[in-house]
Order: sequence, then C-alpha cells, then structure tokens
Amino acid sequence: MATHPAVEAALDQIGARLRRHRERKNITLAALSRETGISQSTLSRLESGQRKPSLELLLPIAAALSVALDDIVAAPRIVDPRMRQEPRRSEGRVIVPLSRAQGEPKAYKLTIPASESEPHTRTHVGYEWLYVLSGRLRLILGEHDLVLGPGEVAEFDTQHPHWFGSTGGGAVELLTIFGGRGERAHLRARPLSSRE
Repeated sequence: MATHPAVEAALDQIGARLRRHRERKNITLAALSRETGISQSTLSRLESGQRKPSLELLLPIAAALSVALDDIVAAPRIVDPRMRQEPRRSEGRVIVPLSRAQGEPKAYKLTIPASESEPHTRTHVGYEWLYVLSGRLRLILGEHDLVLGPGEVAEFDTQHPHWFGSTGGGAVELLTIFGGRGERAHLRARPLSSRE
C-alpha cells in the first residue's frame, strides 16, 4: 500500500528533528547509545534518514532526550482538497464559493441568467477579475460597454462605476476573483457607441 505524501514528508523530517534535539542537549551519539541501548550506527542512520524510524526506536530516544514524542514526530495534516460547493442565489444569479480562506482574495463561480441584462452600475473599494467560461458577458466599466466571450478576461478597479451581466442572448458562466489588490489584466475596451 502506497504511503500518503504527507506521511512520507513527516517521516523524512524525523531524523533532522532527532539530531536537533540531541545537539541542543549537548548529548553525543555515544552517550545516547549508552542511555538507550541502541547502537551508534543505528542512531546515526536514523538521524541521516537511512533507517526508517519505529516506535521501538523512538520511544527510548524521546525518554533519554526528555522530549515529547510529538516534538520528534509531527503528525501529518492530511486535508481533503475538495471544496464543499454550497451555491447561493442573489438577484437571480447563482454564486458558488471556490475559496476556503476567510480573507481576500475570494474566488467564485457565477451563473448569470439571460434575464439579468439590465445594467445598474455601482462602485466599491477593491479589484475584480473576471474570466468567462461560457456565454457572452456584458461589462459596463465607466464609459466602456464591453462584450466578452469564453476565454476572455477583464480586471478592473471597482471604484470605477461598473456592472456585468448577460447580453440578453443566454446565460453566462464566469469565474470571478475579488480582492483589495490586483494587477492590471487584458481588458478590451470600446466606447458605448460601438457596443455589439
């Protein structure tokens, strides 16, 4: 059975932790060997990672060094990477959170129905990044009226009057990242008069 990478990483750190604790206490390998009854060569191989650690070896070493076993063996933290996607509805839009973090930036997948096509611009502090997955997205940004198709990206300072929604020809799906900071991205702009 294959070992989980996080478990392998925790096992790989044991040797260095053993050496660090032994050196902090100014105990030689010879002295540790006498105290534990474990040969110097085995102790040396444990510290260099050439010998796999076992409880039979680690318990007497931890006792001789007067350290908790937890200080030598850091239990791996194996996190399920799957996100619980709990969609919520807001003004006809379906919003699925894509990020766990409490702070910024926040990532979402949005589905905007065809009926959400009437612009109502607003302003607020931050930056927003949009990536169109499917459909056609209409983005009003200041004096610009843009239509973005699948694969197109826009990023803008949300202190500029803005609105985005469907062009009215069908639903649009997009990824959006919102945060207090951001870098300028590709934004195709054309004046209101040349809107598709």
